[in-house]
Amino acid sequence: MPDPRRHDPTRLPRLAVLVSAGGTTLQNLIDRVADGRFRAEITAVVSSNPDAYGNERARRAGITVTVVPRRTPDFSAAVFDALRAADPDLVVLAGWLHLLAIPRDFRHRVLNIHPSLLPAFGGKGMYGHHVHEAVLAYGAKVSGCTVHFADETYDTGPIVVQRVVPVLDDDTPDTLAERVFAAECEAYPEAIRLMAAGNWRIDGRRVVATGS
Repeated sequence: MPDPRRHDPTRLPRLAVLVSAGGTTLQNLIDRVADGRFRAEITAVVSSNPDAYGNERARRAGITVTVVPRRTPDFSAAVFDALRAADPDLVVLAGWLHLLAIPRDFRHRVLNIHPSLLPAFGGKGMYGHHVHEAVLAYGAKVSGCTVHFADETYDTGPIVVQRVVPVLDDDTPDTLAERVFAAECEAYPEAIRLMAAGNWRIDGRRVVATGS
């Protein structure tokens, strides 16, 4: 459940972002904070890949980057040790490619975004273009994105926000990916705002707004 101590409406939510690759989702958040569309403070980036371009994006924005390589012993514990040092309100997975064992103090504080309408086209191995290829191969007429709480399995946590996009007859994985990413750019800030406000509860597999 939300921690009422963290939901002062005058206080910017503190975010830590986890990246493994290019960091386009991170860049979207950085840009929206910079131009005032999104009120938040990105306090830290934790990366599983020392060569990830997302690290450079963060450094250019003046954000501290901690690299925890995937081969680190007790990888999940090391990641959350780095996160505790940053003291975030929420952890945002942004192209993070690894399953984490989420400790109790971070339960319902870790958000993920998936490029389909879960539970469709989710699970192990379903990320990036693999998802869009599967959507097209199946013949789906709509796709979209899902923001959900991360748990200890792939793409199964309670759903916060979903956005729908059409699948066009002439779509390729690239064109569908572009349309879905545009939806992601709106959905993730929306979900973070909802969670930071604290007016929510979990009902089964859904996150339900409770009002002000």
